[in-house]
Parts: sequence; C-alpha cells; structure tokens
Amino acid sequence: LSISVLLKFEHPAGGYKKIFETCEELAEPLPATVTGRIPSFLKGSLLRLGPGLFEIGDEPFYHLFDGQALMHKFDFKNGQVTYHRKFIKTDAYVRAITEKRVVITEFGTFAYPDPCKNIFSRFFSYFKGVEVTDNCLVNVYPIGEDFYAVTETNFITKVNTDTLETLKKVDMCNYVNINGVTAHPHIERDGTVYNIGNCMGKGATLAYNIVKIPPTQKDKSDPIEKSKVVVQFPSAERFKPSYVHSFGMSDNYFVFVETPVKINLLKFLSAWSIRGSNYMDCFESNEAQGTLFHIARKYPGEYINDKFKGAPIGMFHHINTYEDQGFIVVDLCAWKGIEFVYNYLWLANLRANWDEVKKAAMMAPQPEVRRYVIPLDIHKEEQGKNLVSLPYTTATAVMHADGMIWLEPEVLFSGPRQAFEFPQINYKRFGGKNYSYAYGLGLNHFIPDRICKLNVKTKETWVWQEPDSYPSEPLFVQTPDGVDEDDGVLLTIVVAPGSQRPGYLLILNAKDLSEIARAEVECSMPVTFHGMYKP
Repeated sequence: LSISVLLKFEHPAGGYKKIFETCEELAEPLPATVTGRIPSFLKGSLLRLGPGLFEIGDEPFYHLFDGQALMHKFDFKNGQVTYHRKFIKTDAYVRAITEKRVVITEFGTFAYPDPCKNIFSRFFSYFKGVEVTDNCLVNVYPIGEDFYAVTETNFITKVNTDTLETLKKVDMCNYVNINGVTAHPHIERDGTVYNIGNCMGKGATLAYNIVKIPPTQKDKSDPIEKSKVVVQFPSAERFKPSYVHSFGMSDNYFVFVETPVKINLLKFLSAWSIRGSNYMDCFESNEAQGTLFHIARKYPGEYINDKFKGAPIGMFHHINTYEDQGFIVVDLCAWKGIEFVYNYLWLANLRANWDEVKKAAMMAPQPEVRRYVIPLDIHKEEQGKNLVSLPYTTATAVMHADGMIWLEPEVLFSGPRQAFEFPQINYKRFGGKNYSYAYGLGLNHFIPDRICKLNVKTKETWVWQEPDSYPSEPLFVQTPDGVDEDDGVLLTIVVAPGSQRPGYLLILNAKDLSEIARAEVECSMPVTFHGMYKP
C-alpha cells in the first residue's frame, strides 16, 4: 500500500470510540479462536498496559492518561492462545473503588476533597501537599527477575506477570534523587536498566538524572536498592524542566532531547491549592528555547558541554540511537512546533465524531519521523560549514559564531496528520546499533488505524490496515534462527468493534506485514500504550 492510499481511510462510523470505554477485568483467562498458525517459537506472553476504567460512579476521567491501569496478557501455548486482564490494584484504583469517586488527582482530572468531611479537614487536606498518582498505565518492563508496571511518576508497581496480581508499590525516591522516571527505560543484554528523570539539584537548581539499575544480583537482593545516578544533564531553565518521555542510548553515549514543552514548577507546587487544577495545567511552552540536544558519555558517566540546538519540536519517542564514524545518529518521532501534543488527547476530543476529530487534528502540531546527526569531534575553526560527513544522510550540523551547533534533520517519514508513532525495532539485536527497520502504530488524526514498517535507509514503507480496526503498538519478536534484521513477527492487539469477536491478537510477518495468524476473543478491549513480549 502506498501512502496515497493511506490518506483515504475514513472512520465516519466512529468505531474508534470503543477503545476509550470502560471494561471489566476477567475472572480467568478466555480461550481465543485462532485463524492461521501461531509460530511455534512463540511460547511466552504478550503483556500490554493501558487505561481500562474511564469513570468512577458519575465522576469521569478527562484525559487519555487518566483511566485506571489495566494489564492485558495473551499467553501462547502449543499453538493455542488465551487472553487475560486485571486492573492493577494501585492506591489510586483501590481508593477510588472504595470511595466511589476520584480520590487521587490524575494527569488531567482533579480529585476534589471528600465532600463528606467538614470544612476544617478539607481546608487542611489542601495544604498537606499533593498525593502523586501511582496509576501505572503506560508500560511494563523487567528489573532483575521482577516485572514492574509504570507511569511517569516516582511510583512503580511490582506485578506477577503470570497471575496479573499486584505485588507492591515501590517509591523510586527512596533510592535515587529523582522526582519521577520515564516509562521508557533502556535495558541492556545483561539486564542493566537505564532511565532518566528530572530532579532538584544543589541550591534548588534543576537537572535531569540518568539512573542505572544493575541486573539480577548474585545474593538475590533487590537490584533497585543498588540504583544510582550515573550522569546529570543540566536544565535550560531554573524552575522549568522540560517534559521528558524517553531518551536515546547508543553503545557509548546517552542522548537527551530537551524540548520547549515545560513543566512550570512554581505553578505545579501551587496548583494543588487551586481548586480544580491538575498536571495538565502546569505545562507551558518556551518558544525562544528551541530544542536542545544533550549528550553524555556512558563510561564514565560524563556530560559533554557542546551546545547542540534545533528548531522547536515536541517529542515523546526515540526510535533508535547509534554511533557511526564519529557521529551519533538520533532517530525520533517528532511533532513540529512548541505546542504540547497532550492538549489534543482529552477523551472528549478522541470520542468526538470523525469530522470533529479531523478538525481538531488540523490545528495540532504535525508529526514527522526525523533523523538528527550529532558530530562528536568538533573544532572551533569550522564554523559556517556542515560538520556532518556521513554519506547516507542529508541531516546537517553547522557551527555558529558563538560555538552553538545548529542541527537540521533529515525527514524519514512525513504525511499530513499521519503519525508514525509508538516506534519499535529489533531491539535485542539492533538497539544502539546501525539498523534499517522501524515498526510503528499509524495515527490517522490521532486515531490508531494501521501498523507501519519504515526502512530508515531507503524510506520505503509497508502498511497493514483493515476497515474499522484499531491496532496498538507493534512489538517485534525475532525468529530464533533469524539472520536478517526483520526475520521475525510483529505482535499487536487490534480492536474491531463491529465484529462478533471484537478484540484480537494479530501476528504479522515483519518482512512484509502479511498476516500470519490472529487469535480472537469475545470481548472488546480498550486502548493500550506499551508492553513487552516475555518469552
């Protein structure tokens, strides 16, 4: 399918609204109906996270990232598939269910004080600070031999990935100096976990810390207890950290992209005493800053003080980062401009009729897959000329008189209001390495309606799409004896509201996105964000 065909896909019937609807958890796993043949090397589970409870009593959650965390699992066994799901029993969820109201403020939903309490206790509850949400609806990843469901606050939740039971809540602040960590760590082959979060440094200055959690310990102690900060990136503004969702890591470097989307800390700290305010109210944009690209050496952790800058973008997901001939190549999913994309992800927007959805997306920042190239070897006398000498890219880096190096990207994919997002690669073999293929979820005016593959070297694209079908992030699983980078399958969960079995696991051939098998169940599923294949 060529891009021109893609743009003609319409969703006027609004079936996509189903993926933003509350559903029940399951008492036990459901058997799936399989068509095609499940590859014999798929023996583990596909784990996914997303919101599953979109209102409590008559109180709605307002933003896409507010619904309560629901964990989904497809199990593979002897060519058969079962589907299971459970809500994660976070404090936010348990207290909401117990009190039948929103108790903890979420990303875009304010929790009002309990109306049954008298005026004095209400007054005091305003001033004892905010309870940060532990609603871990974004991703799941391993630390040592354990698995954690996560969001972007300081709380992560240990889960049993076999039974989907909630085990315990862990506060990362007890181990390292951070205010929160992203839901997108990098995990090395030996199990070492790297993540990034912002923190308050000396003299209340802001910084961003890279945290390293070691792999499974010989003495069976918890690796989290051995977490440490390995390098610190400075913040462009003293009281306004940038929103950070992910970071880049190659064999020897960390890359942190500081976008103009800011969290106003003063607003944030006072927000909790203002009636009705939430996290979303604390974001603003700094138009003058542009986008800053920071790099640091991994061994030893050391910040490199060169100044790299580009035009303003919003950015959530890095695709891959690698070194080549004295350059760092940084591939990412960009949104052009300074406006925060989350402004367009209110549930009311996403549940609107198709014409309204399209109208809103016309106003939003435009998505683009971009490649930036950062030169490592810099000589001050080279100002005014392009420092990038890699033969295969049009990305440039030009030094200005003040020593600042201006980065212009190469565009790897661009379609108006057609995003290539939630990117995945053959991470086990090509994370941090020179690679060819990225897989992504195609957003059509923010509605997820196709699976895409992109050859980052030739810009060739492949697409899987079916009418009234809403897939999720595709996860790559390599064929055990695979030789090529794309020898493997993609796993995605598709919601097809009109079907008799409205939810299914889809298995595609990663080479050409042809269907290998699907496993359908007789229940619908809400949207999921990220997840993992656990062999």
